[in-house]
Amino acid sequence: MFFPPPTDITADVFARVPAELAPKSSSDWGNVQHPGKTFRAFLEGPSFDRAGNLYCVDICHGRILRCSPEGEFSVAAEYDGEPNGLKIHKDGRIFIADHAHGIMVMDPISGKVEKYLTRPGLERFHGVNDLHFTSNGDLYFTDQGQSGLHAPYGRLFCQRASGELDCLLSNIPSPNGLVFNETEQQLYLAVTRMNAVWRVRFLPGGRTVVKTGTFIQLSGGLAGPDGLALGEGGELIIGHMGLGTVWVMSRLGEPMIRIRSPQGILTANCAFGGPEGRHLYITEAETSTILRAELPFAGNKMFSHLD
Repeated sequence: MFFPPPTDITADVFARVPAELAPKSSSDWGNVQHPGKTFRAFLEGPSFDRAGNLYCVDICHGRILRCSPEGEFSVAAEYDGEPNGLKIHKDGRIFIADHAHGIMVMDPISGKVEKYLTRPGLERFHGVNDLHFTSNGDLYFTDQGQSGLHAPYGRLFCQRASGELDCLLSNIPSPNGLVFNETEQQLYLAVTRMNAVWRVRFLPGGRTVVKTGTFIQLSGGLAGPDGLALGEGGELIIGHMGLGTVWVMSRLGEPMIRIRSPQGILTANCAFGGPEGRHLYITEAETSTILRAELPFAGNKMFSHLD
């Protein structure tokens, strides 16, 4: 199957973690995941608060960073962990998918990070990766660990707003970013080491998974799809880690736009922001930068911004 070439644009550099915020030591996570490389900050999990501040995680050094609307970085929190994904609750709390611990929660005022969901049934997770809130407050998150095609044990969880925890899938070869479609009837799931995005469907009620299949099969790159975001018209945005690219697909999976990184190929996660919500902010981990590209549509409103 062939499609017309997508519109090709190059993002601009919005902000970069300054040298004074570079840690003086390496990390166990970095030594295993990217041996021989050092990072000022391995940026992922971008999420905007209602004041326009962009929060990101730095998994390498156990930090939550805050980038102001003017592009100035500061350390919002630092703790003994491996934060890998971040989303903001509409009550202002910051939820963190921590590879080492599980789901953590941060107070944006004090910067205090506490355990939220770390050992359900007294068992630890393999290594949670990313998370997403639906409009009713249900929290979906991926448990990736070191899973892959060689060991497809990754899992997809949902903690209901009522507190109940369900494991929805348990045989995924590297589940990563996730986002629901505009009607919240289907979940898009990045499966990094399969270089694919799955479409997860549910029976009415949302507790039983059915007819899950591949929505988009990508190719190339040195990793695979990482973070996902959604446009207001159902467009799916895919951060293609290891290719220096963010793909914009139509709601039917047709390629619309290719956003290229001007530097670095570790284009991990993305979030819509700006005054009209039409700018896409992209974390590029290799150079510890936030990239920005303007799109012809706005992003779907996140749970953090619902009334």
